[in-house]
Amino acid sequence: MSSHLRFDVITLFAPMFEAVTGLGVTGRAHAKDRWRLNTWNPRDFTTDVHRTVDDRPFGGGPGMVMRVEPLEKTVRAIQAQRSEAASGEPVPVILMSPQGRRFDQTRAQSLADGPGAILVCGRYEGIDQRFIDRWVTEEISLGDFVLSGGEIAALAVVDAAVRLLPGVLNDDESAIQDSFNEQLSGLLDCPHYTRPETFDDVAVPDVLMSGHHANIVKWRRRQSLEATARKRPDLITAARERGWLSRDDEKILSSLQRRGD
Repeated sequence: MSSHLRFDVITLFAPMFEAVTGLGVTGRAHAKDRWRLNTWNPRDFTTDVHRTVDDRPFGGGPGMVMRVEPLEKTVRAIQAQRSEAASGEPVPVILMSPQGRRFDQTRAQSLADGPGAILVCGRYEGIDQRFIDRWVTEEISLGDFVLSGGEIAALAVVDAAVRLLPGVLNDDESAIQDSFNEQLSGLLDCPHYTRPETFDDVAVPDVLMSGHHANIVKWRRRQSLEATARKRPDLITAARERGWLSRDDEKILSSLQRRGD
């Protein structure tokens, strides 16, 4: 099967992306051409002998800033190559940035459903704002913290999207049951257990050993609601706003409140 999902990553550290192209489920899917990843080094689009991609910031201050010219040339080269491909539809240019929108499962699914993206991994103190204004269509953040560069964030984005492609996981139901999935009402996943049945005097819940499918489904739903209400009550609020909680769900949540959980 030929790939439809393609990521083009602008990075100074291409070897980091061997983690998703060569290992685990994403690596196996890459070997089967279920998706593609190309890395592009902006140093290859410089003209000076030192292949300089950064310079001191105007106005003073610590650190260095990535220059606009090499980055712009890199994006143009990517777009030219993509336009020559059979699926040359436009793709977003996404900057990995702590100032961006928080990445979530919904965005991962939308990337998996589309042709991919150009991911820009910054380094140093930042990127010349003129490049961001001219080329970046979206900024994505993993959270309210700062990394040494955008590569780790880009790896997370790629992994989250690729694993949602049909057939990448051994069982497509695995993705459906993930935390934050719409089919789980955007809630956290329930606890999971495997052999041995008893470990250090702690047994697997009886319901999971009963073979009664309907009761197992009810137990898992209750556990999901309980974990979400305790750890991420904001997800309960969001699920209510979207109309994803049933009357039975609300009864469970009410009982948890009465218990003080």
